[in-house]
Formats: sequence, structure tokens, C-alpha cells
Amino acid sequence: MSETLPVIGSLLGGLGLFLLAIGMMTDGLRQAAGNALRSLLAGWTSTPLRGVMSGFLMTAIVQSSSAITVASIGFVNAGVLSMNHALGVLYGANVGTTITAWLVALVGFKLDVQIFALPMIGVGMILQLVREHSRMAAVGMALTGFGIFFVGIDILREAFEGILGAFDISKFTVQGPLEILLYLLIGIVMTVLTQSSSASIALTITAASTGIVGIYAAAAMVIGANVGTTSTALVAVIGATANAKRVALAQVIFNVATAVVALLILPLLFLAIVGMSRFLGLSPEPGLTLAMFHSVFNILGVALILPLNNRMTRFLEQCYVSREEMALLPKFLDNTIASTPVLAVNALVLELRANADRVRQLASICLDPAASAELHKQLYVARHLSAEISKFIVALERKALPEESTNHLSMLLRIDQYLLSCATNADRIQAVVNNLESSQLMVVRACIGTYQEQLLMLMGETGTDFEKQLVSAQAGHDAVKADLLEAGARGEVDFGIIVASIDILGEWLRLIQQWIKAMKQLAHIDSETTASDKTSSESDEETAMPHQDTVEPDKVAGLETPGPDA
Repeated sequence: MSETLPVIGSLLGGLGLFLLAIGMMTDGLRQAAGNALRSLLAGWTSTPLRGVMSGFLMTAIVQSSSAITVASIGFVNAGVLSMNHALGVLYGANVGTTITAWLVALVGFKLDVQIFALPMIGVGMILQLVREHSRMAAVGMALTGFGIFFVGIDILREAFEGILGAFDISKFTVQGPLEILLYLLIGIVMTVLTQSSSASIALTITAASTGIVGIYAAAAMVIGANVGTTSTALVAVIGATANAKRVALAQVIFNVATAVVALLILPLLFLAIVGMSRFLGLSPEPGLTLAMFHSVFNILGVALILPLNNRMTRFLEQCYVSREEMALLPKFLDNTIASTPVLAVNALVLELRANADRVRQLASICLDPAASAELHKQLYVARHLSAEISKFIVALERKALPEESTNHLSMLLRIDQYLLSCATNADRIQAVVNNLESSQLMVVRACIGTYQEQLLMLMGETGTDFEKQLVSAQAGHDAVKADLLEAGARGEVDFGIIVASIDILGEWLRLIQQWIKAMKQLAHIDSETTASDKTSSESDEETAMPHQDTVEPDKVAGLETPGPDA
């Protein structure tokens, strides 16, 4: 017992110093780099492969894959970085974490703590005290972190040597697959407890270098550390954005898949590493072997998953879809119907009618200043869906389509623009309303409220007497405008209220005109597709029953196709 407590104390102390050092190195280097890292991330990730290189380089600099991953999520949420390219950064960050293993293996056991590490700590602290709140202070923090890093490694080495002297470890040697899985689990647990794969790998390399565990057992622990580090990401994204959850899921998939591959080909990997070590002239020390192993299987994982990056992106974008994102997705359009013109036209009609419902909702709340946030949210959705509809139509027009379908697509594109204009008119009405005081708004509503109700009822009608609707809307507009001007001439209504009311009236009239044009063309397409379906059905009946008299199908009186909006 007397020998055990000092060993455990040294082990905990060395681990604590190591974790403190990693935190100081990360914070110091990140502050010293300043906006350079953000610029690097935003400008050097134009392709997934460049994202891998950027992720590796930045993680090697700041010694924290979590910091780089969080920055990537921020850029994805801001629209600066696509999910496709952010995944490249994530893969590169995983490779960048291997630098810690190389530091431990190459320098950690060879550096004289008193000659190098302790002076680093001293110089670093002096820089922080002398140049407080400057970039040099950040450099000093990083330098202090490096010094503490090597002190922690030295204490861990001594602690493991104490374990080696105090216990018989021959019974812990790896003899089969179950033992490999046991050490894999140990690596996972160590990383979950320390919340640092770097600390877990440093412990593993130190244990292997002092003979506590064999090389295969240590390799399994390194793989376990890679899997265990996903716990940090999973905990961090609780309650986070959908993009953050997708990146965390991507990290889990990448790390687990890489671990499975590494375990399956573990002997082959070590054969390759032995050959590489001889080629590079590296000594066969356990630390160097494990550092190379850590790098090789992470690079192998990137090589395997990078060709599948587009599929991974599509899969992730279907996960954690929020209610807001769901509203942005077309409900009736997909690639499966793109090759069938009739189905495509029907789907577009349904999608446009769904967007028309949203536009009608915009019109119903545009005079309410309390609904400003809701209006802008719905306006954003309407515009996004309009863009998706337009892209779908343009993509269809590139294919060889019948003339009738081509004409329908042209009309559908025009309808989409009419509805988009309606949404813009509603937004302009809201802008006028937001500039009015509450007392002024009450008067404006009293002046034009009846006209708004008339137009909203008109927008809810399903009839086809569109010319009558246009005349009614114009007449209502003229009557309200005349009443306003007359009231102004008598001095009964303030001039500012008259101007605001007339502006709103004009926007309402333009809104309803665009609405009626859209509904008229939708009705025209409906009538043509109905007639086409009826003709096709009767033709099928004639083919099936040739003994009956041929009956000419009734002609459906279609509306005149309106020309382009002047």
C-alpha cells in the first residue's frame, strides 16, 4: 500500500499536468495566431482535399481538433463553408491530432526536463508578465504549456516505471482477439474520462515505452482513444444546431469506421510500419512505432472515406432536419419524377399551390407589426422555395421534352415569379406599417381594413372569373383612394396617414394583380392537363373496345394563355 499511493499520485499528477499543458498550448497558439486561422479556414477549403490539408495544418498548430471543428461548424452555420468542405476539415483535424503522439515519442522521453522544459516554463511566464494582453503574452502561454507538457510526460514515465517495479505485469500480456478488445475498451474509457485523446495516447505511448503493455495492446488502446474522442463531440452538441450535430455524427462515423478497418488489418498495418521504419531509418522503439501507427491508420481512414465524401454529405443533410429546415424542402419535387414530364408538371403545380398558400398567409399578416418576425421567416421560406422551383424547372428544360410540356414549364416559371412578386409586395406593406406609430396605424387600418378583407376573400376564392376579380380589385382600390383624398381635402385625415394608406393600397393592388395572373395560368394548366387526361382515357377505351362507335371527346374550353407580363 505504501508503494502504491505514490505511484497513483504521480500518475494522476502527471496526467493533470499533461491536460493543463494541452489547454495552455491550445489557448496560447490560438490567440497568437489571431484571425490568421479564421482566414486560413475560410480561404483554403475550396475543395474537400484542401479542407483535409487545412484541418491537418491548423490542428497541428493549435493542438486541438475540437477548436478547429467548432470553427468549421461556425462557418457552415454562417454559410461561408459548405458541409462537404467542412467534412474535409474534420478528416484533416483527425490526422492533425497525431502530432501529439510524435511529440511524445520523438521528444518527450529524450528532453532533459531541467535543461529545456523548466526554462520554457520560466521564459513563457516572464513573457506573460512583461507583455500582458499582447500577442507575445499568448506566445508565452504556449511556451509555458510546452514546458509543462514535457514535465508531465516525465512524471508519467516515472510513474509507469514505478508500476513496473511494484507489480508483476506478465499476466496482462495480449494473447488473442478478446485481449485486443479489452485494451480497445481501456483506450475508449481512458479518453472518455480524460476528455482528451491526446492525453490517452500519451499515457499509452508512455506505458508501452516502459514495458507496461505490449505493442499490439498499445495499438488497440490508441484505436480506442480515437473512438473515445467522439464522446467529446457528442456531449458538446447537446442542444446545438443541426449542422453541429451533423459534424459530430460525421466524426463518429469516421472514427468508428477507421477503428474497425484498423482492427481488421492490424497485423498488416504493423508489417507496413516496420517496412516504413526501416526505409526511413527510424529506430524500432515502441513510442515511434505507435506514433507511426496512429498516423498511418488515420491517413488510411481519410483515403477510404474521402471518395465517399459526397454521399456522406447527402446522408448527413437528411439527418437532424429542424422544423425550419423542413419548411425549406420542396414537398413534391424530386429527381425520381424528373424523367416523366407529366408527373413533373403535376408536381410543380402542387408545389406552386403550396407556396401560394404561404404567400396568402403573408398577405394576411402584413398589416400587423407584431407579426414582423413571422412574416420575414415565411418570406425567407417562400423565396427559398421559389428558387428551388425555378432550379427544378430549368433542369427539366435541359431535357428533350414534348412541346406541350415545354409550354407548361414556361408558364409555371412565370407563375413562380408572380407569386414571388406577391411576397415582395407583402414585405413592402409591412415596411410601411413598421414606420407608423400605433395611433397612425389604427387610422390606416380603419381606412383600408375593409379593402384588405375584400382582397383576402378574393385570394381564397377558387372560381375562374379572373377578369371580374381584377375589375373588382381595381374598383375597390379606386374607391378607397378617392375617399382618402376627399377626407384629406376636408382636413379630416392627416396628410402622412393619407400617403401611407395610398402606398399600402398601391402595394395591395399590385399584389392582387400578380396573384390573379398566377391563379389564371394555374387554372389554364389544370384545364389543359385535364383535357389531355380525358382524351388519353377515351383513346384507351377505343383501343380496348373497337366495336363501339368512336366518339369525339368533348373540347374543354381553356382560358386564353396570357402573354408575358408587361
